[in-house]
Amino acid sequence: MWFDVFVIILGLCVFEIITSVDNAIINAHVLKTMSQKYRRIFLFWGILFAVFVVRGVLPFIIVWLANPTLNLGEIIILAFSQSPQIAEYASQSKAILLVGGGTYLFLIFFSWIFLEEKKYAFSLEKFIHKQFVWFYAFSSLFLTVIVYLCLKYNSTLAFSAIIGATAFFITDSFKKNAEEKGKSLSNEKISGWSKIFYLEVLDMSFSIDGVIGAFAFTTSVLLIIIGNGLGAFVVRKLTIKGIDKISKYAYLKNGAMYSIGVLGLIMILESFGQEIPFWFSPLNMFLILAIFLFLSYREIKKKEK
Repeated sequence: MWFDVFVIILGLCVFEIITSVDNAIINAHVLKTMSQKYRRIFLFWGILFAVFVVRGVLPFIIVWLANPTLNLGEIIILAFSQSPQIAEYASQSKAILLVGGGTYLFLIFFSWIFLEEKKYAFSLEKFIHKQFVWFYAFSSLFLTVIVYLCLKYNSTLAFSAIIGATAFFITDSFKKNAEEKGKSLSNEKISGWSKIFYLEVLDMSFSIDGVIGAFAFTTSVLLIIIGNGLGAFVVRKLTIKGIDKISKYAYLKNGAMYSIGVLGLIMILESFGQEIPFWFSPLNMFLILAIFLFLSYREIKKKEK
């Protein structure tokens, strides 16, 4: 029991860290232009906001979206109670949560593999990137297939998949716009408070990926809050102390995106009734990260030589 909990929390923590690497790099870029006073404010209050507000509230909102007939008190009970009735609610909503989240995560992977500039780990990545004009065609086909399969089970599942796709396109456009605005924040004349507000809003948009992906590990809101909260805390510390070292690992982002793609597929399969052990998601993520960390380390050694 406790070993299961440890594996899930560790997996959630690592997943939160790797999906927040881009966020941490942007944070570090902006923080370099801020005084020590505003850096301390961001680190202290930013940690409280990121861990206790964003990562603490988002899981409840996602659970409520899957169970809209329940009120706030019932949602809290659903998240923490072990009663048979609550377990039945959780069982009924699990597929809805997973198919929406899985669609969202797999579209993130699709967007990265087709559209985003990257350090190519494999020649196939370069080939797919050159076919970027096909991103929307493949995304549409993917969503069509998912909705078709969902309709065979339940129309609510199909609606959840569409919500997942909608959430992807909204958050993706917001993140791209925020990253562009981040470049202008290097101006020293912009106030420290404006930069802090921008970083917090940006963190909120990036945190959605981690929270949604967390449901591939567990549907326990308590474990998600603990795991993602610890990951967010580590990312804040790395932003100041270790982001330069992390950015040297050229293929870390690749590993994060492949992990997201695999987790998305796992969530979709589970939503269709496939029984997947609790340890399968963390194990896959650790294996994928190990491969790309090795490739990154090998690249660093080549440059040193």
